[in-house]
Amino acid sequence: MPYPDITRATQTIHNPADPRHFMRLKPASRKVTISLGDKLIALTNRALRLVEVSNDVYDPAFYIPMDDVTAKLHPVPDRTTHCPLKGDAVYFSVDGWKPADGSDYLAWSYARTFDFAHELQGLVAFNPAHVSVTESP
Repeated sequence: MPYPDITRATQTIHNPADPRHFMRLKPASRKVTISLGDKLIALTNRALRLVEVSNDVYDPAFYIPMDDVTAKLHPVPDRTTHCPLKGDAVYFSVDGWKPADGSDYLAWSYARTFDFAHELQGLVAFNPAHVSVTESP
């Protein structure tokens, strides 16, 4: 759903209720590795890079197919959020992870996406404050 009067960016996905809130999903051009300390969490050649614009331009996030996650993710009980652009998110942790900042999640996924954000279905993103993200050839 293009909004040329809002953005000149092409292939963007806009929030129908507020077209100034939009995202761009683009395949990563390199292999993406996610690590927690020295533990491999995910390795993929199928990552999508998401850049989102709303009240701010948010840091890019990599969304990884669940099949490419090597760590066992555990749902964080009673932790969900709603994004008017993407849908309803659920959150995950891993065994033995105890963050110093009091966070209770390491990753999130959109369990129910809006039809216009369906590309995120089945993908998971990791909190860059707690993991290392590496792109390599």
